[in-house]
Amino acid sequence: MTETAAQARLLGAPAEYLLPEVRPTLAEAQAWCRRLATTHYENFHVATWFLPRRVRPYFESVYAFSRTADDLGDEVPDRAVATRLLGEWREMLHACYLSLRRTDPTLAPWHPVFVALRQTIVETEVPEQLFDDLIRAFEMDQRKTRFASLEECLDYARLSANPVGRLVLWVSGYRDEERARLSDQVCTALQLANFWQDVVEDFERGRRYLPGDQMQRFGVTEEDLAARRFTPEFRALMQSLVESTGAMLREGGRITATVDRELAVTLRLFEGGGRAALDGIVAQGYDVLRRRPSVSKAAKLRLLLGALGGKLADALPGRGSRA
Repeated sequence: MTETAAQARLLGAPAEYLLPEVRPTLAEAQAWCRRLATTHYENFHVATWFLPRRVRPYFESVYAFSRTADDLGDEVPDRAVATRLLGEWREMLHACYLSLRRTDPTLAPWHPVFVALRQTIVETEVPEQLFDDLIRAFEMDQRKTRFASLEECLDYARLSANPVGRLVLWVSGYRDEERARLSDQVCTALQLANFWQDVVEDFERGRRYLPGDQMQRFGVTEEDLAARRFTPEFRALMQSLVESTGAMLREGGRITATVDRELAVTLRLFEGGGRAALDGIVAQGYDVLRRRPSVSKAAKLRLLLGALGGKLADALPGRGSRA
């Protein structure tokens, strides 16, 4: 990283990107990642609470890596600068892995994310490509603002969402392709559900994730989006997208029957969040142009109570983990 702290702030880099003056200890770095994970995204904090304590630091370091990269792509106002900073984040990732290949920890960056992530890599041997794919997705955001087809949306999700699920499985000890395939279905569905929720917000930021081929098929135009014009054609488009996304989520949800119970609780929580998001779109008649659909407090409470019940049931005598 070439910028001083002052220069990085002038460029609009998020505070978590800045290097500390001295290399943090592993405990300090893990605490830093934990703070980031628990203050940035409440749902992540809730979900990881249900995981075994031994794997939580892995999840927190993975989250901190992804969150910082995402902020570089999303919060830096100049896209050229954002692209350069993401490139530097990738260089630090590669340096982290190089330090392992050469068994020389002094080669590793001393950013707390990479101090913590290095230990996660040591203990779980997680592949570098999964992290690299995430950075590629954030770089794509800097140059691509329109998606011509549903297939392009799926290609984006393969980089932006699917690596996250595969990372979760990997650090939890699952490395087979069948579980990874099911995870991809869930993660892609969650990414698409987010797109369908945020049509107006994204459009106001100059982005359109609604696939152009589907818009053309149903007779929806960008002018309709700009005017927030809810037409029968737009309703039909959203209904089609929501139904296909829901089917994908249900298919991938079969993964929860194949993992240990503690991880299954967390996966059900995320899957349930995706279902609730899609249900929210349906509940307002597919009119996401009027307002962003939200998950009600009652729905969130049901998800949380269901997860808590699963966690408590797992603690009962005779309830072992699945192989």
